[in-house]
Amino acid sequence: MNKVILKAQDLDGYLTDSDRLMLERMDGLYRKAMLSFSLLSAAKREPEKRREEASLIELYNEMGGLMQEICRSDPRIKVYSFETPSESHGEASRLIAKLRDLDTQRHEFTYYTQRAYELLFNLAFGGAKSENKNYLIVKTPVGLPVQNYAVHKIPNVDDKIENAVMCVMLRGALLPSIIMSKEIQEFSSHGYVTPFALFKIKRDDTKDEANMEYVLDLDRSYFKPEDLDGKDLIFADPMNATGGSLVTVVKYILDQGVKPRSILCFNIISALKGALRAVRAIENMTVYTLWMDPVLNEMAYIMPGLGDAGDRINGRDEDESPRDMIRLIADYGSNIASLYRSQIRTIEETVLRR
Repeated sequence: MNKVILKAQDLDGYLTDSDRLMLERMDGLYRKAMLSFSLLSAAKREPEKRREEASLIELYNEMGGLMQEICRSDPRIKVYSFETPSESHGEASRLIAKLRDLDTQRHEFTYYTQRAYELLFNLAFGGAKSENKNYLIVKTPVGLPVQNYAVHKIPNVDDKIENAVMCVMLRGALLPSIIMSKEIQEFSSHGYVTPFALFKIKRDDTKDEANMEYVLDLDRSYFKPEDLDGKDLIFADPMNATGGSLVTVVKYILDQGVKPRSILCFNIISALKGALRAVRAIENMTVYTLWMDPVLNEMAYIMPGLGDAGDRINGRDEDESPRDMIRLIADYGSNIASLYRSQIRTIEETVLRR
């Protein structure tokens, strides 16, 4: 088997002394939060419950302030609530709450994932302060007394999006990558459909956070290094826990002699450590995240997290028969297939031309 392996301890080597001190502070705050979780779970009387909830809110506000302080020191980490006006924060917070919720079903999870990537696209590209606009002239269904048309202005971001390649870390990142590609197509004045580079990568969940390994399976990946040279590489992965999968793929690409114009990563939730590792390891990496969570547990899962986003989007794989491209797309159903026709056709061509 043709595989590339990265170990977690290699990632920690990229962190600065200041990073480590900040992460230790965050771990200490979260340990207090976990004690509060236990007390809240055990609370039987309403005054006791309200008191513990108030304590938990105070702790989360303190952790949020610390994360904002850390991210302010590195402009390559863009957190939605740190970068946007306060009136936008409620929408993102409610959306993340629905994604976290155990009761959110798979079709709802997909819907909220789509909404999340619309917000992330707007964070990165939609707020461009440019006098140069694109105009959309749309023929409407109203034909009396004459055929009606509507004119809509959108930011001209062609130069930022029409050099992009979607780099997909299969399998959890497939649908988010398709969604982001569709957003690019919709904002492009030329209807640009991104090429796709597909990387089969999986972390070894038998390991804990201290000795975690990330395995890139080149035999089940679909890309050509020459198609990535000089491009804006976009990674849309719902979760960034340790940064390991992302760094493994990017380091491999760079080792093939690829010199991208930029590397952008879009996450619904990123752990603080994962974001720091990514920007420290990759010189021209920018991380955009809708929400930042404070810590990882000993199994390298994000806390408080939202579970396995890949499973919640795609359903669980059978260990003896993991799904590849055709089954993954088929499992999304006809609604997704019809909405993202251009993206699915491009992925099909990428896989078949290998």
